[in-house]
Amino acid sequence: MRILLTGRNGQVGWELERSLAPLGEVVATDHATLDLADPDAIRRVTREVKPAVIVNAGAYTAVDKAESEPELAMRINGVAPGILAEEAKRLGALLVHYSTDYVFDGTKREPYTEEDVPNPINVYGRSKLEGERAVAAAGGRWLVLRTSWVYAARGTNFLRTMLRLAREREVLRVVDDQLGAPTWARNIADATAHLVAATSGPGAVAAVGTYNLCARGGTSWCGFAKAIFSSTVRAPRVEAILTREYPTAATRPLNSRLSTQRLQQRTGLALPPWQSGVRLCLADLGHD
Repeated sequence: MRILLTGRNGQVGWELERSLAPLGEVVATDHATLDLADPDAIRRVTREVKPAVIVNAGAYTAVDKAESEPELAMRINGVAPGILAEEAKRLGALLVHYSTDYVFDGTKREPYTEEDVPNPINVYGRSKLEGERAVAAAGGRWLVLRTSWVYAARGTNFLRTMLRLAREREVLRVVDDQLGAPTWARNIADATAHLVAATSGPGAVAAVGTYNLCARGGTSWCGFAKAIFSSTVRAPRVEAILTREYPTAATRPLNSRLSTQRLQQRTGLALPPWQSGVRLCLADLGHD
């Protein structure tokens, strides 16, 4: 089958291009070949490619910058997924779209389930929630996969930032009262390929719905940092601080852990514990 992939140069997109390859022909696009802020470009490319599956890994992910660029964030995260969903429905294709733990406000004590009512507290979260709703409103066959705290061996992310800062500083002060599940991009990509294979082709059951897709367990940013440095030669001292001691443009939810029970019960799929992904990603970077 032919698969149209957006965001090929992103953390998840780069891994997806490799994970999806065994399933068929992957037509991978980046910003230069498909600008998700341009509705006409989206329609033109999808109609040229005529895919059986669209995997939308492209997104506006600069959480703090989104506060000053709400219109652009909304065009890419909110409007574009709806257009992709409309085109997928017209083609009879499956659309896989990624969303975020930041659609929740973080006031719940337990991990969030798919039944919990979203209430984003920053522009990025609101734009991603609008994308979820646009995909659902278009109908057709779709999967919305909510993930969290994504990192990889490439790109801009918390793990790579910590490794860089460790070369520059003896002490790092890291927020300890925000909880989530660090999720390796390769695990997301491999799980996506599994879901695409299970929901596409002759005899496949139509896939419709939202699923939480993230690593098992949870930690704080401070706990994440300590896990990173447990496998590195040069380890700075990590000091725990509160969110109010590290002000940012965008407000973050204090608890954005996601329950993955629905995914496991319906598909048998479960990602490894978050610590496993950290170790494997560090090994990729030479911290074995």
